[in-house]
Order: sequence, then structure tokens, then C-alpha cells
Amino acid sequence: MRVLVVGSGAREDALSWRLGQSPSCSALYHAPGNAGTVTRGENLADVGVTDARKLVDRAKAHKIDLVVIGPETAIAAGVGDRLRDAGFAVFGPNRAGGRLETSKIFAKRFMDRHGIPTARFKVVHSLEQGLKALDDWIGGVVVKADGLAAGKGVVVTDDVAGAKTVLRSWYESGVPGGGVDVVLEQRLRGREVSVFAVADGRAMIPVAAACDYKRAGDGDAGPNTGGMGAYSPPANFPPELLAIVRERVVGPTLRGLLAEGEEYRGVLYCGIMWTDTGPAVIEYNARWGDPETQVLMPRVTGDFARYLKSAADGAVEFDAAGLSNDACVGVSLVTKAYPYENTALTGLPARFDLPAGINAFWGTSTRSDDTVSSPGGRVLTIAARASTLDAARSAVYAAIEELKSQFRPGTPLTFRSDIAKLGS
Repeated sequence: MRVLVVGSGAREDALSWRLGQSPSCSALYHAPGNAGTVTRGENLADVGVTDARKLVDRAKAHKIDLVVIGPETAIAAGVGDRLRDAGFAVFGPNRAGGRLETSKIFAKRFMDRHGIPTARFKVVHSLEQGLKALDDWIGGVVVKADGLAAGKGVVVTDDVAGAKTVLRSWYESGVPGGGVDVVLEQRLRGREVSVFAVADGRAMIPVAAACDYKRAGDGDAGPNTGGMGAYSPPANFPPELLAIVRERVVGPTLRGLLAEGEEYRGVLYCGIMWTDTGPAVIEYNARWGDPETQVLMPRVTGDFARYLKSAADGAVEFDAAGLSNDACVGVSLVTKAYPYENTALTGLPARFDLPAGINAFWGTSTRSDDTVSSPGGRVLTIAARASTLDAARSAVYAAIEELKSQFRPGTPLTFRSDIAKLGS
């Protein structure tokens, strides 16, 4: 099987790594790929993730059997639609199904229509409407820009005053992602968990879960980021976690999609707040998570390529792949000014001396001879798999300490030290 992975981040590096170990995978291509993916296949470095025409042309030229879409921008651009129209098997939804992620307003109204548990909300289209909507609000407020905003479109506030400050700032300087549409949402209390369900258009089954860390600093201090680390499987959740989410969230979501004429093929990420009354959906994503993918892929067993191809073909073979009982912990190495700004890095080592059970997944990057260049931000995810969560956590931080000696002195990289430290 000849597989094309669309994307350039650590998520796509992890997907490529696992796909490359599949018995049915004979060749790997990446558009545009990064410094990690090029070590196991060909990077189509001149093809952007939203360039549907070029993606179709290259898929034809390389006789691709399966396309795996990584980033949300590709989904929003209708890449899945164009590739399917051209006759390719695609793991990743069409643009219409992707609205569950690409429009917060669509997602909230979809959940409301189909009885999916979520926080109460109001939709506003101007500063005046937003301030008025908060007049009788009680408790904390989550302020969400409607569209894709590169991780900058959600602000969690403790009270109405904080939410009004965010609204004034957004409407004066520009709502993240563009436009004027904003969702005001009740702030829920509980523990967050990411649940991933695989869909083939007719069935949608929760298959994995992970916990990620979005804040930049230890103890969940600092600004929101794209993700500072993750671990899987989740700890201190009910053993029937996936079954409950299947009944209350995934099942109604599938029925809602079918009722609205959408044949969803790909993965659906359900961002869940586990409250005193069970799961409530914080958000949907229409793709594998980042950094969750980096801790899920080391746990995957079996023929992952065949598994995704069967889902893309409309009849998923759930026994083609599975998850080991091992735990995996991943930690993002980021440039020190992240997320406020990215610091470009050059001369990074292209190869690392890593012990068994440790993976280094590159973020956006390019390789030249024995060095790597990165635009900064989330540079690497270091992931460790072990028989227990504590062992995986110890292994990943030991590996990071060892990696420090392999970087040039003064390389401006930092990381959270409390990933998978329960209670953090």
C-alpha cells in the first residue's frame, strides 16, 4: 500500500512512523513533511497542505492507495473532498463534516440539535451584543472565536469582568481567525480528557483516550498553547470511560451526522470535560490531536495502514489494529518565547541517541545533511512508552536530560516538568 500523509508537524511525524511499521505499507510520501518524515519516505516539500490541486496531481503520479489528512487547515480547505472526487481513499472528513471543528458556532448548535451534553452558550456578532449577553451571566465564561485561530481563539475567564475585557480586546484589534462571530460558553469544572473515535461513514467507535496539557507553564500557569505534552491512557477516570462516551457523545454525534446527510470518514476528537454528572463536550476536532497523537501511536499495535484504509473505504476492520496496555508520556520541547513568538533555530542535530522505547517526533522543520532547521514554537515531542505511567514519565524526563547534551550550548528550548504528574 502506498500512503500519502498530509501535514508537516509532530502529529504527522508520529502518524508516518506508525504507518511505516505497518505490514501492508510499501511506500510513504509526505506533503510537505518534515525532518522526521523524510527519514522513512519521500517528502513532497513543494506541496502545501491546502493545495488540493497539487495534492491530487501528486497522488496520481505516485499511485497513492491511501491519503491520511493531518491538519485542520487541510480539512477546512476541502482537500478531502477534492481527493475523494478524484477517486482516492481518504482518511479525513470532507469540509462539511469538518465544520464540527472549523466552526465553533456550527458545533455548538449541532450538539444542541442532537442532545449531546455540552455547556450552555450564547452566540454574539458584535461587542454590543457580547456585553449585553453577559449582563445576566453567572460564573466563569469561556470566550471562543468561531473559526480556526491557530490556538489563539479560546480564552478561559473566571468571571464576567474578565470575559468583557477579552471581548473589548478582540473587537478592537480583530477577532482571532477573522470575522465577528463569537461563542460565549459556560465554564465547566472537572477533568479534561481527549477521546478519539474512528468513523467509516456508517459506524463511529471510540478507540483511544489521552490527557493533554495546554498551558505553557508548570501547574497550568501561563497562556494557552497548541499543547505542551500528553499521556495515555488517562489516569483516575472510570474504567468504562470509552463506553460512557460512546453512549452519551459518540453515538448521538454519529446519528446527528447521518441525519444531516454527512458520511464522516476519519477520526473525530472529542474534547471532554468530565464533570460530576459525566462527560460534557468542550469541543470537537476533526483530526488526530497534537500532542495526543505522539503518545497514542507508540501504543498502537497491528496493521495501522490497513486499519485506516478500511475506514476510508467505508468498512472499518476494527481488528486490524489495537492498543497495547503500555503507558506513553510525551513532552513538547519548545522555544522559550512560545507561544508569544517563535524563535527560528538552525544547526539542530538530525539524529539523536535514544534508548529503546523513546521516540523524538519533529515539529515543522527541514533537514539538510546532518542538521535540522526549525521555525521555532513546538520543535520536538519526546515520547516514552513503558509498562506503567510512572515508568514512562521517568523515562521521558531522563531522555530529555540526556538530549540536552546533544544540543549546542545555549539552544533556547524549554519544556514543562509536570506532564503526567497526577494532580498537575
